[in-house]
Amino acid sequence: MRRLWGHIRCAILAVAALTCLSVSSAGAQGNAASLYNARCAVCHAADGTGNTTAGKKLGARDFASPEVQKETDQELIEITAKGKNKMPAYGNSLKDSQIKGLVAYIRELGKKK
Repeated sequence: MRRLWGHIRCAILAVAALTCLSVSSAGAQGNAASLYNARCAVCHAADGTGNTTAGKKLGARDFASPEVQKETDQELIEITAKGKNKMPAYGNSLKDSQIKGLVAYIRELGKKK
């Protein structure tokens, strides 16, 4: 009987841990979406196409384009942190974890096409 309760307790703990992970993952995705909308959408558009007045003027790239999709996450992290061409650098105003979250969010926008 003790062994059975031990197995049940382990199963409950495993379910609780997985629930916490999925909640924090969803929270991180929500934070990245909010950050994207606040910092990136003005040029890259809410859908990542770059189809805004500012985006067209500055040459913002469509995240679904082959050139963006072939870049590694590390390359996108560096572009976001250091800037590139007319894109400003965000390395001094955002944490590394926020930049990584943005890159993950950008990847998801690129897949929605």
